[in-house]
Amino acid sequence: LSFAVEPGQVLAVVGATGVGKSTIINLIGRFYDVQQGSVSIDGIDVRRFGKHDLRARLGYVFQDPFIFTGTVADNIGLQTPGINSADIIRAAKTVNAHNFITAMPQGYDTVLNERGEGLSLGQKQLLVMARTLAQDPELLFVLDEATASVDTATEMLIQDALGKLMSNRTSIVIAHRLSTIRNADRILVMRHGELVDQGTHNELMARDGYYRQLYELLLHSPKQG
Repeated sequence: LSFAVEPGQVLAVVGATGVGKSTIINLIGRFYDVQQGSVSIDGIDVRRFGKHDLRARLGYVFQDPFIFTGTVADNIGLQTPGINSADIIRAAKTVNAHNFITAMPQGYDTVLNERGEGLSLGQKQLLVMARTLAQDPELLFVLDEATASVDTATEMLIQDALGKLMSNRTSIVIAHRLSTIRNADRILVMRHGELVDQGTHNELMARDGYYRQLYELLLHSPKQG
């Protein structure tokens, strides 16, 4: 597996379950290290960074968002020590979270438990996106999966927020949502743990290979709505 991501580029990684898509994210974040070869950011091997310093440069948006015990404001500012209230609110507004937050009993001072009880899945996702935007990471990882448990209106808010989060930011997306795949600057196609093709959506569709098969399977998936 060998690839490079240019600054500001959105790279989508597609493939069947278990082909190694998540492994790419784990290797870059040093959740485990490569046994052969290397992973570099700006030409520097990630093993030269301390894990804490490295992960401070990385942002994550996953489908199962984790809410910490504390206020809404605490949750948004968690990765950004010293952040002020204005920047917390600005981040929430940017990712469409401000309206539901201000509708809560104490607004940004509302205390949440670690399961985020009282919040819908979509609201939790928007809250985590606000946290990630406030962090302003150099490299963003997104597990982007259409989910039947989020209503259409919230899904549109999430998609809009995701677009803002990835704008002008180097992003690697484990992609299941057709719109994300089509709009990526480049797509990596994984099969049996190997990179079998790469290119833009139009280039890959024109080749009429494995990518087209994957895309058409997704096209007929109930999760795509």
